[in-house]
Amino acid sequence: MGKFLEIIKPFCAVLPEVQKPERKIQFSEKVLWSSITLFIFLEGSQIPIFGIRSLNSADPFHWMRAILASKRGTLMELGISPIVTSGLIMQLLAGAKIIEVGDTPKDRALFNGAQKLFGMIITIGQAIVYVMTGMYGDPSEMGAGICLLIVIQVRMLPLIECIPL
Repeated sequence: MGKFLEIIKPFCAVLPEVQKPERKIQFSEKVLWSSITLFIFLEGSQIPIFGIRSLNSADPFHWMRAILASKRGTLMELGISPIVTSGLIMQLLAGAKIIEVGDTPKDRALFNGAQKLFGMIITIGQAIVYVMTGMYGDPSEMGAGICLLIVIQVRMLPLIECIPL
């Protein structure tokens, strides 16, 4: 296993994880949990971000929003882009043999943990970049407190998405 995954190992212990069920999950229960997840996603797509000055400027990601399951100015601003990005980057690193991933379940779990951690880092990074580039208004006019509040709001739902159901 590669040195990179060994460095990530201590952080994987604190990442949220869903344990394998002890019993067979019925289809109706799967539908129920999928419906609850869909409801959270749809509600997040309707709740506006508190603290935004204006959204009158052109949306630079207009054509990508459908693909990334995002909606401008809402809690689903980032959509699934951090999760997709982390997955692609980790698969490219593994495919190019930059990081070594073994065939054992332990190695796969460590790789998945690293992918999840990387997704969370990308989420925080994207939220900071969105705010600091002025997508929601001039950061110097909004103040540090409002900027921090916007970053926290923008990153919340994608972080929840990193937890596998």
